[in-house]
Amino acid sequence: MSSAAKSATLVIDQGTSASKVFLFNSSNRVAFKSRLRHTLKNPKPGHIEADALTIALTCEKLILEAISFAKYKNIPISSAGIALQRSTFLFWDRKTLKPLTPALSWQDGRATDIVENLKSHSESIFKMSGVPLNPHFGGPKFAHLINRSTSLKNKIEKGTAVFGTISTFLIQYLTGNCYIDETIASRFIMMNLDTCQWDQDLLNLFNVPNNCLPQLVSTNYNFGTIKYGGLSIPLKIVIGDQQAALIGQGGFEPGSVAMNFGTSGSVQINAGQYSAHVDGLISSVLYSNSNKRQYLLEGTINACNSLFYSLEKALEIPHKNMQWHRRCAETKTNGVYIPSKTGIAAPYWNDHLKPISEGYGDNIPNEIIRAGMESIGFLVNDIWTLTKTHLKYLPQNVMASGGGGRPPLLQFISDLTGLTITHSIMKDRTALGVHALLIQSATGSWPKIKTDSDDKYTPKMDANIKDEKIDRWKSALKKAGVL
Repeated sequence: MSSAAKSATLVIDQGTSASKVFLFNSSNRVAFKSRLRHTLKNPKPGHIEADALTIALTCEKLILEAISFAKYKNIPISSAGIALQRSTFLFWDRKTLKPLTPALSWQDGRATDIVENLKSHSESIFKMSGVPLNPHFGGPKFAHLINRSTSLKNKIEKGTAVFGTISTFLIQYLTGNCYIDETIASRFIMMNLDTCQWDQDLLNLFNVPNNCLPQLVSTNYNFGTIKYGGLSIPLKIVIGDQQAALIGQGGFEPGSVAMNFGTSGSVQINAGQYSAHVDGLISSVLYSNSNKRQYLLEGTINACNSLFYSLEKALEIPHKNMQWHRRCAETKTNGVYIPSKTGIAAPYWNDHLKPISEGYGDNIPNEIIRAGMESIGFLVNDIWTLTKTHLKYLPQNVMASGGGGRPPLLQFISDLTGLTITHSIMKDRTALGVHALLIQSATGSWPKIKTDSDDKYTPKMDANIKDEKIDRWKSALKKAGVL
């Protein structure tokens, strides 16, 4: 067997609360895997932030672990790729890489004042960028940060500060190059989705000078070289984590649909070679290279696994005793829960919610946990109701992946949507999507990705009960100020 056939790809999956490293072999299987957590800070209500340097050092440590394993097994590493959280933004020094601000998480909603001031431009912003005007994205976060720091403004004027996502910071930390790929660049709300260039009108709205932004490039690009342990590994792929998850579920072709449930959740549709602007959803790039660009239509859910972490604290349940999926499997409720901590994303985009938690029986706290889980299912159904009107062919089955894709949630989604939901046997579909892009880049062909499932969920709920539940959900949305 040739050394090329034996070689591995190195993949980093950098998420909200943890980073993972993988080595994939030539059979598309995981040969090595490691994971390290990092902490999020919550200094004020609605403020959620991380330390970018800590994340970079964590990824560096994971890469060294993977290289050590590859050397021990005498496996050459041919190339590397990274999937990352998409809307975590910060400023840093262009030369020293010293962070100038905390990394404002995608969950952070402190820039609501900027959004309020620009509401009259929301329609034109969405038309150009494909992304709703919302405090979770880059433009409002940029304006919020510079409005509160004269020092930061001065650094921007001198050209010494960079504004970007955690992906750009990590690329520069690992390779020395300051790039942003098109899939993540959508989250700035400054990129014209059709041309995939920084849009001067959008930059002007947020008062962003070009000189503080990273260079826009495709998903498949020569990002530079990762040099550790005597090895030089070309970084070939950088992509948003949800885009990678769809590709990792075999979603190469237009019309492909998948769901992913991690810290957040999403419903993803491969929209093909043309952007599809659907009010309430996000349109962005799925993946791109020098010759081709595919687009993504996506409905995002802010609170998935993070919702259950919040409920642990609110209900004073130790993490080891939470076991939300088991509690939900054994519990029914007529109650309704509207998650308000990080706002509601698709399809409503509302960050000013009145928290709603009502209608429970005597089985508290399990009914509250069940209602929290059902809120995820209701949002998926609302997204799907909007999405399916824009699909030429409705899928018979939709695959779900991610650690939050537990049986009670997937059954509830099936009951509401009428879809057959399958659950991926492989847990790490996001990492597999990066590996698939690396292989496609090297060979020109997509690898064969198994889409085997370990469970299948078909609709079981009585139609009258479903209608009653949806009515209670809509009524709660009105009370919360969403509808």
